[in-house]
Amino acid sequence: DYVEAVAWYRKAADQGDPDAQFNLGVSYAIGQGVPQDYVEAVAWYRKAADQGYATAQYNLAPMYDTGRGVPQDDAQAMTWYRKAADQGNVAAQANLGYAYATGEGVPQDYVEAHKWRNLAASRASAEDREQFAEARDALAAKMTPAQIADAQTLAREWWAAISSYTLLHAAPTYCDGGTGRNV
Repeated sequence: DYVEAVAWYRKAADQGDPDAQFNLGVSYAIGQGVPQDYVEAVAWYRKAADQGYATAQYNLAPMYDTGRGVPQDDAQAMTWYRKAADQGNVAAQANLGYAYATGEGVPQDYVEAHKWRNLAASRASAEDREQFAEARDALAAKMTPAQIADAQTLAREWWAAISSYTLLHAAPTYCDGGTGRNV
């Protein structure tokens, strides 16, 4: 029952739960359990996105890209795609790769485009991986070997930065046999 689900999402969302805020955004965006309302969808996506919820950041980006629920704004769309991509959202990385390749919403930059397409291809599911790799390789045909090397270096640097962040912020904490002290 979608109406009941929305009621529970709202209770949790009103308490600041980003999962519930995101789910309310989806509900409003597609009109499931509530009337479709892009303005409400944006408002709920934004609450979750402001808490660093990558999928909400990604869903917020096309709202700005297409002007659904907000005035169309390429710069805002790219800001949200970038925030999601920086957290490893593969779809956001692919969208950034496209944007940099075509110059839509950002200055055209084949090195950045290759970096993001390469990252998306390296992390995507099998079907998407092939599509993203083909897009990356088609772009590489327009680039110099030095540009490709620069893009690969940027992708490796991104991986190193995200790996360090993940290890630092997601490492488990162990206790020393029940005293409650972290070791």
